[in-house]
Amino acid sequence: MVDVLSQNEIDALLAALSSGEMDAEELKKEETQKKVRSYDFKRAVRFSKDHIRSLTRIHENFARFLTTYFSAQLRTFVQINVVQVEQLPYDEFIRSIPKMTILNIFEAEPLEGRMVLEVHPNVAYAMLDRLLGGTGTSPSKITNLTEIETIVMERIFSKAFDSLQEAWKTVIEINPRLEALETNPQFMQIVSPNETIALISLSTKIGDTTGMINLCIPHVVLEPIMPRLSVNNLFFSPKKTRAPEEMEVLQERLHRASLPIIAELGSSTITIREFLSLTTGDVIALSKSVDEPLDIKIGDRSKYTGTPGTVKGKLAVQITDYVTEGVEEHDE
Repeated sequence: MVDVLSQNEIDALLAALSSGEMDAEELKKEETQKKVRSYDFKRAVRFSKDHIRSLTRIHENFARFLTTYFSAQLRTFVQINVVQVEQLPYDEFIRSIPKMTILNIFEAEPLEGRMVLEVHPNVAYAMLDRLLGGTGTSPSKITNLTEIETIVMERIFSKAFDSLQEAWKTVIEINPRLEALETNPQFMQIVSPNETIALISLSTKIGDTTGMINLCIPHVVLEPIMPRLSVNNLFFSPKKTRAPEEMEVLQERLHRASLPIIAELGSSTITIREFLSLTTGDVIALSKSVDEPLDIKIGDRSKYTGTPGTVKGKLAVQITDYVTEGVEEHDE
């Protein structure tokens, strides 16, 4: 927005120029002088604000799916929310996490490269304690995982990647697969130290235990699908077409589906006292006479009318007409 000078400001500026207090040439130089902005090559900006917003939306869905999954598995209160989505060098991410933590290294075909789901020890051990029959508390001292604990961890987090697959469906169909589980960040080198990553931080609460879950996605992994992360493409889903063979299978299954058909003779209303006093031989008068057509229902909806009879010694009903469904009229 351009600032508009008042008349007093214009008069003061002209007076300063005429008196020599300000130099017009110097003003021109200041306007044409290039503004220099420092750039840190170690923190290269690879993700635009548009990309960050898209990643935030995707992983907000991931957090909801993950909350549902862990709540069902642990059978306790679980709350997971996206706290921050940022970009930073991979080396800075490694230095920011604990020396002893849970690192789920995974791949997600067709994307090329490895990603990391880092789970804070407080959260991981609370899950482990809950799965092994405890109350879901985290130990005061963090130790290395035993062989049994490692297997339990791998099983629960392997299934957790189904939530990631579901969250990314609006962008690309991925197939996440756990490759390895590490506890020491120094042994994990998925990209070069200066490579830019997208870090999605999820605040996690399991019962009374709180901690963070961090999802590290290198830029080189997302680079082939970066155009799809724009807001215009994020919510665009192409219309799916079914193969002819699939349509034939659906039609065959539809033709084999069974529906209940009910021929309603009529209805009646009696009191509770009359109902309790019913005995063998009593007659209940129905709302219809024997000359009126019967209502034939498919499920709970009237579709036809018919007349009763017998066929080969069995009770039957013959369809005589269709029931035309009326159009509801709405008051304007």
